[in-house]
Amino acid sequence: MAIFDDNEPLAPRKAGALQTLVREDLDPYSVEDLVVRIDLLQAEIIRATEAMDRKKNRRSAADALFSFKDN
Repeated sequence: MAIFDDNEPLAPRKAGALQTLVREDLDPYSVEDLVVRIDLLQAEIIRATEAMDRKKNRRSAADALFSFKDN
């Protein structure tokens, strides 16, 4: 079982689906298809941002818990 650091960038194999998505030819899509695609991508951005915020909050809580600075 591998342990992953939340702050490490994705390995190329994990980023493969994203790389495929951003290189996809958009010309065959209709305007309606593109609207749906944009809505889905915006929802994914929100989901990723929320996950990032949770990780930052956990990190801040851990830093505060293990901080031994004199006040």
